Amino acid sequence: MDDIDTADRTGVLDEALERLHTSGPEREGWLSNHAPMAVEALVRHGHAASVHRWIDAYRAKLEDLPAPYARVTPENWREALGDPARITDWARYFERETAERPWRDVLAEWWPRLLPGIAGGATHPVIRVGHAVRTLLTTEETAPRVTELAHALGYWAARHQPLPPVTALHAAPTAAAALEAVPAVPDQSAGIRHRLAQLTALPRWGADGVDPDTARVRLTELVTAATHRYATHAHGEPVMLVHAATAPNAVLRTLPALPRELWAPSVGAAWAASAAVTAAYTPAGPMSYETGALTAEEVFGRAAAHGDDHAIKFADTALDVGDPVALAAAVRAVELIDPSDG
Repeated sequence: MDDIDTADRTGVLDEALERLHTSGPEREGWLSNHAPMAVEALVRHGHAASVHRWIDAYRAKLEDLPAPYARVTPENWREALGDPARITDWARYFERETAERPWRDVLAEWWPRLLPGIAGGATHPVIRVGHAVRTLLTTEETAPRVTELAHALGYWAARHQPLPPVTALHAAPTAAAALEAVPAVPDQSAGIRHRLAQLTALPRWGADGVDPDTARVRLTELVTAATHRYATHAHGEPVMLVHAATAPNAVLRTLPALPRELWAPSVGAAWAASAAVTAAYTPAGPMSYETGALTAEEVFGRAAAHGDDHAIKFADTALDVGDPVALAAAVRAVELIDPSDG
């Protein structure tokens, strides 16, 4: 189901983004604001009428933009990269950049700079970029939609954090096999930053010797494999394992807006992000699941009614995959994620 053009005639998406752009991308110092991503998915799948009520319910999780610290410029951006105290400085920098140049040019310049830090902010910044780019590629380029991309890029720049160096293990023949071969981090008792710091090795997959068209195919394979794996492994951590699929899908959604020479390097980064989340939250073993007779529209409707931002965003990715296992995985998210978790 893809009703965003019809829904957009109501102006709901722009209204929602304008409401949300007075808020920062985080709360309590590190928890991500998922609202811009969730409302984009709700509008896209025909639930525009519920968006303002959804934001009203989410309002307690919103904080104002932090006070600016020091202006980010083309001369000093390297010293500001990865500094979360500069979140507002970065948002303003990208607002200026996208006001002065086409957003595609800004994205193409910054994508290779930001890609090494794809896991920063628990992959939320790249996911937010993916939602913003999808909107700009498929709908009118309004000011709130361009501003959303600016804030998403600013969040990524502020939370940019490369993964630790890892040893490349044997190459896996498929994305599913590669995810299955990812070693779990030894201590899964704390948050994601503690877990990702323990990464030492990951299987090789996907990035060797690919042309742009193959890169797209491999990213599609990775998104499918991670979405399917959620059906059997979500009990490891139902909220965080969503990102093993939604992060690479954000990269896949962004490809059409990027120069083709950036497609192949994007595969390796997307794999690293998906594999890192998988390593951080791998359960002891899989669990069984059942496929059902629900349509894609019904599955997304369940996620929208459930209301959790992660369930909504994961259902959005599952609908991109579109097969029965993916839809069953989205139902698992609704079943396993507490409505208060987001």
